[in-house]
Amino acid sequence: MKALIFPGQGSQKTGMLSEFQTNFKIVKNVLERVDEALKFSLSKIILNGTDDDLKKTEITQPAILTTSFSIFSILKQEFNFDLSKVKFIAGHSLGEYSALVAAGSLSLEEGVALVHERGKLMQAAVPQGKGAMLAVMGVNINELNLLLKKFDKKKGVCEIANDNSLGQIILSGGKETLEDFSNILKIEKKRAVFLPVSAPFHCSLMKPAAENMKTFLKQVDFQNPNLQLISNVTALPVEKTEDLRDLLYNQIFSQVRWRESMEYMVKNGIDDFIEIGPGKVLSGLVKRINNKVLSRSITKIDDIKNLQ
Repeated sequence: MKALIFPGQGSQKTGMLSEFQTNFKIVKNVLERVDEALKFSLSKIILNGTDDDLKKTEITQPAILTTSFSIFSILKQEFNFDLSKVKFIAGHSLGEYSALVAAGSLSLEEGVALVHERGKLMQAAVPQGKGAMLAVMGVNINELNLLLKKFDKKKGVCEIANDNSLGQIILSGGKETLEDFSNILKIEKKRAVFLPVSAPFHCSLMKPAAENMKTFLKQVDFQNPNLQLISNVTALPVEKTEDLRDLLYNQIFSQVRWRESMEYMVKNGIDDFIEIGPGKVLSGLVKRINNKVLSRSITKIDDIKNLQ
């Protein structure tokens, strides 16, 4: 059985939709709908913008969703991809919104509007330069939790943001606090690298953003998804559609339990993961979590042809 997975922030790149836009009219329709929904030309930024344009969180998030949904639409409508062979759908952080749009729980217009606001709120939650994210390699989550328990966090926040794969965990919090913790990791001979991000996502510093996001989530009428969604927050299938609002609220400041999500799907019959959207980050993580399952990404037309 197959699972569809959708990438999150950091996967964006210039020209990420150009080949698809040149070859499929459906992309033009998607871009027109998105521009109308947002009341500005996101399409110009996606097709012709610079790296700096795309790095702005309020732009990055709807741009990746638009790209992912465009590719999904081509796969479904132009290549007649058989969705009956798909058991689960999931997305990493922002990608969860892409998954909900693909599964028909949100309209495209609702999805891009929500993540545009989400991006603005997450960026505004912490003053520029005060937050950071730190990738820790070669440490399992239990070992890292032990180190965090011993660490004096009186200075500020230092929390696990993403449990991405075996040996890749992302921490989030105050910049100075993370710098202190990175020194401890050096003593423990553990590799850690600060990420080039604009805010400390998925930690308690994002709670103000989550509170403000409630207003926008309340305005949306979620439909029953036509594919079973695995939640970032629980790493389990969403049982009730009415739970989606709370899960997306909590997701903003909670750990993305990606490794556990992938492991749950494998245990429940998934042996083929297809990443839909820019980049190959998630398909790479799948290989690190379980190298016995198939893991593919769709970033160009040939990738779709090779799926058949």
